[in-house]
Amino acid sequence: MSILGKSVFRKEAFDKVTGKAKYTADEQEIGMLHVQMLTSPYGHALIKQINIEVARRVPGVRAIVTGQDSIPLIGEEIQDRYPVAKDRVRYYGEVVALVVADNPIIARHAADLIQVTYEPLSVINSPTEAFMSNTTLLHPQLDAYKKTEGVFPQAHTNIANKTKIRKGDLNKGWQESEVIIEETFSLGPSDHAAMETRCATAEIRPDGSVYFTTTSQAPFMLKKLMNTYFQIEVGKVIVKTPLVGGAYGGKASVQWEILAYLASRAVGGRRVKILYSREEDLTTAPCHIGLDATIKLGCKRDGKLMVAELLYLFDGGAYSDKATDLSRAGAVDCTGPYRIDHIWCDAYCMYTNHPYAAPFRGFSHSEVLFAFERAMDMLAMKLKIDPLELRLKNAIAPGDTTPTQVKLNRSKVGNLPACITRLKELMSWEDGSIVRVNDRTIRAKGVSCVWKTSTIDPDASSGVILTFNPDGSINLMSGVVEIGTGTKTILAQMLAERLQMGIDQIHVKMPVHTQTTPEHWKTVASRGTFMAGRALMRAADDAIGQLKEIASIVLRSETDDLMVSGGYVFQKDDRSIRIAVKDIAYGYKYPNGNSIGGQIIARGHYILNHMTNIDPETGKGNPGPEWTVGAQGVEVEFDTRDYTYKVLKAFAVIDIGRVLNEKAALGQVMGSMSMGLAFAGRETFVFDEYARILNPQLRAYRPIHYGENPEYVADFVTTPQADAAYGARGVGEHALLGMPASLGNALTLAAGVDLNELPLIPELIWRKKEGGIQ
Repeated sequence: MSILGKSVFRKEAFDKVTGKAKYTADEQEIGMLHVQMLTSPYGHALIKQINIEVARRVPGVRAIVTGQDSIPLIGEEIQDRYPVAKDRVRYYGEVVALVVADNPIIARHAADLIQVTYEPLSVINSPTEAFMSNTTLLHPQLDAYKKTEGVFPQAHTNIANKTKIRKGDLNKGWQESEVIIEETFSLGPSDHAAMETRCATAEIRPDGSVYFTTTSQAPFMLKKLMNTYFQIEVGKVIVKTPLVGGAYGGKASVQWEILAYLASRAVGGRRVKILYSREEDLTTAPCHIGLDATIKLGCKRDGKLMVAELLYLFDGGAYSDKATDLSRAGAVDCTGPYRIDHIWCDAYCMYTNHPYAAPFRGFSHSEVLFAFERAMDMLAMKLKIDPLELRLKNAIAPGDTTPTQVKLNRSKVGNLPACITRLKELMSWEDGSIVRVNDRTIRAKGVSCVWKTSTIDPDASSGVILTFNPDGSINLMSGVVEIGTGTKTILAQMLAERLQMGIDQIHVKMPVHTQTTPEHWKTVASRGTFMAGRALMRAADDAIGQLKEIASIVLRSETDDLMVSGGYVFQKDDRSIRIAVKDIAYGYKYPNGNSIGGQIIARGHYILNHMTNIDPETGKGNPGPEWTVGAQGVEVEFDTRDYTYKVLKAFAVIDIGRVLNEKAALGQVMGSMSMGLAFAGRETFVFDEYARILNPQLRAYRPIHYGENPEYVADFVTTPQADAAYGARGVGEHALLGMPASLGNALTLAAGVDLNELPLIPELIWRKKEGGIQ
């Protein structure tokens, strides 16, 4: 490989580091109106009255939108929510009214003048509480909502979806088990905390076309949902997405765009802009899902896993949206990456009075793996077996089947034992997992294993278009949104490798425009490089075919005897017979003026193969193209006097298939590890008894800050994925997945008490250790 595997600069890097990069919020236009939201101060309440008269009289106010206006129910899988609350609010921060005004200051002032009378209702503050039969029903009309196929809400309950996994024979598994453990685990909802807050502009043209600019990971999904919700022709919904300042799944949901559309509709189609404040981004926007889990495992005395019985109660929040899909994904990979013949799992998406859930980096796998990998350590302790040896003994391998009964091969699952072995070396595991440094300080190591497949729509697709310039350079267009992953730079590297040309001759179109950019389903699930990469390879082959076709006429050679490399098309057995790509990129002109060909425009398309829906009774089905696996660990220094701790090192070994850009891959992995540690050690919403969020600012909701990170040690195992471009596996999410469990396992060892809740703050450790008596 001449270019792949090298650490090349990202195509958008210069614009970003110089401040020239443009984001949605940078879009300004004379005459643009601005939207501000009024949101609910309650977690659950009836809206008895809304008085907008004083606000309406504020000079500069153009319109006020409330739930009493003609607004349909929306929701991606279950249409269970009004974009602006009608009659009832179900979470703190829910939108109650929109004010459209000449500038944001006027709009904010008017929104604060709207008078709303609420009647507070009892709240549901956890999925376990929602699961109880005698609790408040948040959606009494659940059975009347429109829904898609494959989602299974249960009327007269708070269950938005139930997914069942049934593999093997549960009774047989328990009969064959000699050692059994059963434990419960929990973690609350939290936030994505991307640097860029949600923002959108919307305009309705006289012909009925709707133009959006938005901070979205799913611009093409927005087109489809606007048709579903408002019956607007899909072709008349035009979406532009510039660079996005971080998303982590939180911008895959569609929310702020709908609000912008409603605001524009209220002012006759004028262009409007909505920009979430940081507080609104934390409380109003979709959040990171929570989970209450019960894990019961059975094994032989030598540690061989026999059976797993699992109950996952996901905190889907006030509305279903993507939470139903998240609960399904958690069920699909309900165990860790282990060989288990007998599996019984029920995964529920529960309605609560919390902000509703969006995808979060890992798509419910870090939550499930926290519970399962903590249980694995507890099982190892009961068996008196080394935790890594227990994992190695049961590691998933080619020939094994997943919980959904997919038979795996080397391409589909990679090499988990190699990841474990490499992790042992990096962590110096043989030196011991716990050391007392002095009278008050203990150093401890914790480990976990991870896996994940991408449970996306079976018909998800991706397209790429290549257009040649007269100098032989190429314009690359893909619907992948640049959200910070550097995927489009990787695509440029792939194209440069395939055509054997300099990467500086490949010009990447960063913004996505749905009228001119080929569709990419969504930029989620670590699928950008895989799906767009496959489409790119087809587009590159199409370009090569066209180049050879024209060159064969000029050089009077068979196309099969030609090859493309280094900016030329030449004869394989005699490179002196050649023609420059630039001389045929726009066709070829003979000396007498006759011309052939024309501008080379190549295309490629890819749709996922052999994926199926899962059976509603057994969970059997093929939910994804491959399972990326890895092994992770942390080393902590724990203070036994005040229960504080410091993460010294974090480790990750991921089977990446093939490294396409070394520094980009390391950046993705280390960034994932940082997010995982922040989620594990400090990030969570704090709710009061009324389900109000008490920490809706970054000064109280604290991600890891600059200077607080540990040393990150990352390495790769390379087992190529046969159906991926150049064998590369998705890796954008996977190094996050094991951090919560690794930290929990390390601190459990150091503190000498089981820590089964997140986040792992010193107060939690103190309460578990001291019983909270003091």
